[in-house]
Amino acid sequence: MERRVLLAISLSFLVLFAYQTYFAPKPSSPAPDVPVGAPATLPGQAPPAAPGGPALAVQPAPTATPQPPPVAVVVGDRAERDITVETGTLRAVFTNRGARLKSWVLKNYRNDAGEPLNLVPDPDNVNDALQPFSLRFDDAGLTSRVNGALFGSPAPATVDATGSPATISFEWQDAEGMRVTKAFTLQPDGFVVEVAISATRGTEVLNPGIDWGPGLGDDIANAPPGKFLRPSYSTPAQALLHQNNSVTRFTASAPGNAEGSFLYAGMDDHYFTALILNIGPQASPFRFDHTSFVVPPKSEGAPPGRYAAFGVHFDTPPPSMRFYVGPKAFDQLRAIDTEMVRVINFGIFSWLAVPLLGALKWVHGYVGNWGWSIVAITLLINLVMFPLRQRSVSSMRKMQEIQPQMKAIQARYANFKITDPQRQKMNEEVMALYKEKGVNPASGCVPMLLTFPFLFAFYAMLSQAIEIRGADFVGWITDLSRPDPLFITPVLMGATMFWQQRLTPTSADPVQQRVMMVMPIMFTFMFLSYPSGLVIYWTISNLWAIGQQYLTNTMAPLPAKAKS
Repeated sequence: MERRVLLAISLSFLVLFAYQTYFAPKPSSPAPDVPVGAPATLPGQAPPAAPGGPALAVQPAPTATPQPPPVAVVVGDRAERDITVETGTLRAVFTNRGARLKSWVLKNYRNDAGEPLNLVPDPDNVNDALQPFSLRFDDAGLTSRVNGALFGSPAPATVDATGSPATISFEWQDAEGMRVTKAFTLQPDGFVVEVAISATRGTEVLNPGIDWGPGLGDDIANAPPGKFLRPSYSTPAQALLHQNNSVTRFTASAPGNAEGSFLYAGMDDHYFTALILNIGPQASPFRFDHTSFVVPPKSEGAPPGRYAAFGVHFDTPPPSMRFYVGPKAFDQLRAIDTEMVRVINFGIFSWLAVPLLGALKWVHGYVGNWGWSIVAITLLINLVMFPLRQRSVSSMRKMQEIQPQMKAIQARYANFKITDPQRQKMNEEVMALYKEKGVNPASGCVPMLLTFPFLFAFYAMLSQAIEIRGADFVGWITDLSRPDPLFITPVLMGATMFWQQRLTPTSADPVQQRVMMVMPIMFTFMFLSYPSGLVIYWTISNLWAIGQQYLTNTMAPLPAKAKS
C-alpha cells in the first residue's frame, strides 16, 4: 500500500510538471495573437463603442496621409527631448513628445545581457504609437495630436530623486483652447509613480483614457517555450485584474474589457507587473481594456517579442492615479496593500508557499547565498518531516518483512475468482497476519500523505519567487531561475531518485516495481528544462531520504528470510 502511495505521489508530480510544460497558458497558445497595427477588437467586429470612453487599440504608427492645417501651439516645446529621473531603485526616462514614459529601468534586476532591466520596450523596436501614459480621446484625431505633441517642461534633463520625492510636469496648449497637463511624482525608493492628468478644451473638462503598454520587457518571459535553457513554465505578458479578493488573468490573445471597482488592474508576466492602483478613499469605478500582441524578432533567429497593453477610463476624471511598475516581490507588494501579494501566482498552495518564502528569506539573511539557502531550508523541512517519514519507512519495513507470508496466503487463493466467497477468507487471513505482526497498512500511507503539501508548496514557491531570478549558486549555475546549462544537476537528481527507489522497500507487484524504476528517467528529462533551484531542492530531498533509509536499515535490519 505504501508503495502505491509513493507511486501516486510521483505520478502526481509528473502530472503537475506535464501540465506546466504542455498545457499551462504559454506564448504558444493556439489563440491568435493580435499583431502590431491591428485594432484591439475581435476579427470581423467593429471597435466597441462603450459609453465609458474609447476602447484601447494598438494603433499603427502615423502614416503619410493628408492632414488638416496645423493648429498653432501656444504652450509647448520646439524640439523633442528626454528627461531622466534617478531614484534609488529605478531610472525613468520621459519624453516630451506626448509627455509619455520612454523607459523604466530597474537598477537591481538584470536582463540576459547583464544590463539593468528595462520594463518598457524600445519604441523604435515595438511601436511608437502606443507608449505608457498615452491618452485616448473620443476623437481619434485629437488622440493623435496630443500623443504626438511636444509638451513643454521646466524640468532639467536629469532630475535627482534619490534623496527626496521629485515631480516633473508637462504642459501643452494650442490656439483653439485645447490644454493638457501631466505631472509625474516618483519616490526615492519603490516602484510607484503618481500621475496627475488634466485635459480641457476651453471651459469643457475632458475625460480621456490612459494607456500603458507595450510591456513587459522581461526577456525571460518573452523567450519561447521548449528551450532547455529557458524556464519551461515562464509566463508571458498577460492582463489581470483584482476583484472580490481574487485575481483574474486573461491568458487569451483576443482583446477584452471589463468594468467595475477593481482594487488594481494591469498586466504581469512571470516576475514583473505593471498595475494601476485603485486603493484608498479615491477609489472609483473604471473601465479596463486589454490586449496582447506579437512583435516580429529584431534579428534572424531571435525570439519574437510577446507583449500586452492595457488602458483605463474612469467614470469621472480622478485628481491623480498611482501605478506600480516593478517586480512581483512579496514585501514590496505587501507594503502597498495586503491584497497586492495575490499578483504572485502561488496557486492553491499559497497558504503554505508564503510561509516557506518567508523562511527562505530568513535563512538567506544568515547564509547570504540563495542557492545555499535553498539547500538549508530543504534540510530544515526534511528535518521537520523526519518523524513522519520515519513512521512511513518503518511501516514499509514491517510490510516487507511479512512479504513471504503474504505471498504464501495469496498463492493459496490464486485459483479463486475475485467474486468467489473463498477470497473473503484470504482477506481475513491477511488481516489476521497484520494483527499478529503488529502491522498497520495505513500507518505508512498517512505520514507520507502529510508531507505532500510541503512538496507542492515548495515547488510553487521556488517557481514563482523573484528572489532566485538571476541569483548564482556555485560554478556553472549563475541563475537559479534558469535550467542548468550543463544538465549536471538534473542527472544527479535522476541518479539519486534511482538510488532511492532501489533502497525503498519493494512491493510484491512486479508492474509497480517496473513503473517506479522508469520514474527517475522520466523526471530527469523533465527537469532538464526546469529551474536549477528546483532541481537542487529535489536532489537534496532525495539525498535526505536515502540517508534516512540507510539509518532505518541500520537500526532495524531485515531478517535473512525477508532479504531473500
